[in-house]
Amino acid sequence: MTRDIRQKELFVFDFDGTLNRSKTPMDAEMAGLFSELLKKRKVAVIGGGWFPVTEEQLLKSLQGHENLFGNLFLFPTSGAHFLRYENGEWKTVYSHQLSIEQRTKIKNAFEMAFKDIHYKHPEKTYGQVIEDRGTQVTFSALGQQAPVELKEAYKGSPQDRRWEIVARLKEYLPEFEVKVPGKSSIDVTMKGIDKGYGIGQMVDHLGVDVQKMIFTGDALYEGGNDEPVKRTGIDTIAVEGPEDTKKLIREWLALL
Repeated sequence: MTRDIRQKELFVFDFDGTLNRSKTPMDAEMAGLFSELLKKRKVAVIGGGWFPVTEEQLLKSLQGHENLFGNLFLFPTSGAHFLRYENGEWKTVYSHQLSIEQRTKIKNAFEMAFKDIHYKHPEKTYGQVIEDRGTQVTFSALGQQAPVELKEAYKGSPQDRRWEIVARLKEYLPEFEVKVPGKSSIDVTMKGIDKGYGIGQMVDHLGVDVQKMIFTGDALYEGGNDEPVKRTGIDTIAVEGPEDTKKLIREWLALL
């Protein structure tokens, strides 16, 4: 590792596919490593999911470590929402809500895109396929509650037509951000609201220079929802999944 990790003040992570397997709680081993990192540095998590998912899959895994939450900063829905821990509770610093009209337009655009490319949903889906998260509208090809094994098999398979859907969405929704995260989803947020925006907000609200941050994520590829962080100049590390991330954190902890 060429970076001097000891000079980093803020460690930034994607969530789904980076700290956990998609839509599952962070495991005990990761929770332990994550907590050790929180003891030494400030940590931010910027994921595509909304705050209720962050509570269920991240915060519950860290029960018993609430004394460390002063060093933890949460940026759900790709940076459209920011929460920090104050006086024993999570408080919203900002939340860029889409209007009802905007959310309706996005949902209609998905339907038009499906029709344009003759897309057929899988015979069996698990939960909502299009979820309104307030600050973001998310398409999950297999449904929000699909088993992680199915999502992992879906990514890159002949059934994965997300890039075709995105191409059509960008024509219908030029005033919005359209990104492809993780295994089976598409996220739509306000124009200018993406993970690069979230990094900028970390600079402003946390007072940490971007050169003193490092970002780890599994969707840094072109069009991925982690890619926008690159424009900020932040150091980035691409991982394939949480086991890669665990290895990184162990290396860091030995140096910090």
